[in-house]
Amino acid sequence: MSYDEQLLKKQERFAELLKGIDCEIAPMIGAEDPYHYRNKVHAAFGRVKGKVISGTYAEGTHKIVQNDSCIIEDRTAASIIADIRMLVTDFKLPVYDEKTGNGLIRRVLIRMAVATGEVLVVLVNGNSFFPGKKNFIARLRVLHPEITTVVVNINNRKDSMILGGRSETVFGPGFITDELCGLKFRISAESFYQINHAQTERLYSTAMSLAELKPDDKVLDAYCGIGTIGMAASKIAGSVIGVELNGTAVRDAITNKKINGRKNIRFICSDATHFINEAVAADNKYDVVFMDPPRSGSTREFISAVDRLKVPRVVYISCNPETLARDLKVFTQLGYKVKTAIPVDMFPWTDSIEAVTLLQKT
Repeated sequence: MSYDEQLLKKQERFAELLKGIDCEIAPMIGAEDPYHYRNKVHAAFGRVKGKVISGTYAEGTHKIVQNDSCIIEDRTAASIIADIRMLVTDFKLPVYDEKTGNGLIRRVLIRMAVATGEVLVVLVNGNSFFPGKKNFIARLRVLHPEITTVVVNINNRKDSMILGGRSETVFGPGFITDELCGLKFRISAESFYQINHAQTERLYSTAMSLAELKPDDKVLDAYCGIGTIGMAASKIAGSVIGVELNGTAVRDAITNKKINGRKNIRFICSDATHFINEAVAADNKYDVVFMDPPRSGSTREFISAVDRLKVPRVVYISCNPETLARDLKVFTQLGYKVKTAIPVDMFPWTDSIEAVTLLQKT
């Protein structure tokens, strides 16, 4: 299917899901370049007939499909993974076996900082014994001098989690720094960070435009993650509070705040619904709420709390139009008007749709 056909299909599906909600649906914001956009690339390693392979799991299985030229993955990341596979063979390193739990090399995760060119390589191993580690890393750096940091992560879990709980930085600072919307963000192996740099900038600039922020506005960024949306808002608004339940993400957000010298934003580790209920009890007022929930969407409890906060403008950023449609119906039942919904194609060549929606209290 051509890219134009994909955009048309997604536009039709988005409009169908929002049928019954009285709002303007804008044309989808497509990608200028829909290829090789993934700045986060992950490959599982295995062995077939004695040969080391790496790639993606076939759908619904743990059978590895080798692929060194995926049309949505960053080319440099794919090249690094292919060379790591070669080095694993050269160094005769044992590949992890999911059935027995034996072996070393389990997965590789590459993260690319598009704006700065920095590259993070994460070698995910089944145990901590890594023979020839220094020579392995040295050979890899000769092949790819663009690599700025290498981390070894130990994952001996039996589930499908990519990363384990223990990491060792073996080269560089252990993180990369990217620039987004004129701001710098530190990205570690565990950090959440949007995987399509160009479309993320379009998504966030669209959200800021819909919010119509003013210099004296007080903003609440719910589900704030590492603070990307709130930090962008802080360049315009008077003050911003970001709320996030994940403690690691909050620590990253505080670091990003310091890197950018943003003094009008602060981050709180808390459940967003609980925080808003406390704000209501304290009679605290906000002019705009940004909400960017996970694929499961928001909750009726959160939406009811936002309603009690009497915030005049809500900007809902969604990565799942099905749960967005569900949540918008709850907002309208509570007296909010859905002014406009703008779909954004963050993930070309997949069926995923992102969207930004503006709601106003009537």
